[in-house]
Amino acid sequence: MPHLELGWRPAAIIAVCLGVLAVACVQARRTHWAHRSRLVGAGRFGGEAALLFGLFALWQYAGSFSVLPSSGGLPRGWWLWHAERVLRLPSETGVQRVILPHPLLVETFNLYYAVLHFPVLIGCLIWLFAWHRGHYRQVRTTVVLFTGVSLLIQFIPVAPPRMLTGIGIVDTAALYGQSVYGSLGIDADQFSAMPSVHVGWALIVAIAVITASRSRWRWLAVLYPAVTTLVVVATANHFWLDGVAAAVLVVAAMGVQRAARTVRARVLARRGRSPAPAAPGQGPVSATPGQGSASAAPDQSPASAPDQSLAPAAPGQGSPYDSPGQGLASAPPGQGSAYRSPGQAPDESPDHHPVNTSYL
Repeated sequence: MPHLELGWRPAAIIAVCLGVLAVACVQARRTHWAHRSRLVGAGRFGGEAALLFGLFALWQYAGSFSVLPSSGGLPRGWWLWHAERVLRLPSETGVQRVILPHPLLVETFNLYYAVLHFPVLIGCLIWLFAWHRGHYRQVRTTVVLFTGVSLLIQFIPVAPPRMLTGIGIVDTAALYGQSVYGSLGIDADQFSAMPSVHVGWALIVAIAVITASRSRWRWLAVLYPAVTTLVVVATANHFWLDGVAAAVLVVAAMGVQRAARTVRARVLARRGRSPAPAAPGQGPVSATPGQGSASAAPDQSPASAPDQSLAPAAPGQGSPYDSPGQGLASAPPGQGSAYRSPGQAPDESPDHHPVNTSYL
């Protein structure tokens, strides 16, 4: 059966090519205005794809390193084996014995483990980017956070079940010539079993489909991480606890993003409630009724400014309600309204308004 595993070198080359394409699209959109929207979309897609392929290449390459000697990987693998027996988890040996009598099923499981995890993740992200852009950024960030933390943890070597002797576990990939390690030229470290990136990525894909899709069939996506967990255990590539650790990291990555959004919303809300600072020497922006204009002259608050609404008008500068050429008269107390026709005598009393008979 042909080997279809993508190594870190091809992944790195693809990431570089996609990055160059993204930069070229960004530069071209400045001159090709007719196709600007298409270039912007192509540039964004190329940049996101370059990020993911680069992350995959880093994961593949970093798997060949460890900060501790590989000799400690077997004791840690044995510790996980005994911890699962204490927790009464199902034995990996018992799960594998169910599939070993069926060679076609074993080969299918081996191929599933070798090639399916990354293409499915990329296909899910493309689907989100094209049709559910609102969910894409969160899922992409979850993938980056989970994979980055997994890389850090995998610097501590932990042996998979297939490397433990005396427990009846068989390396199914080596048995059928489908191993992604050793003779096939893959540099991935066999002691990078904790956590299971396969299970983590499968869980992210299932969550993305369930949250983004509105189809009633979307709940079938939970089968993907379930089947992936079964495959990695049956092929003796991971312990049950490797999958549990991956699930914890996925939930933690999503929780970090949610906490960050909450903090950001609170900061923006506080900034939105704070009043805009006034210029030096000016009063408040809004004035209470009866305090005149809202904007005052420098060093003069609206309350201290003279009320211009009752000030006498200069000659020839009457009110808009006056007749042409009629100014705004300032009447002494007891002489009635200031709006008076020329030649009209003052009122005899504030309550007495004589009738003007000149127009009768």
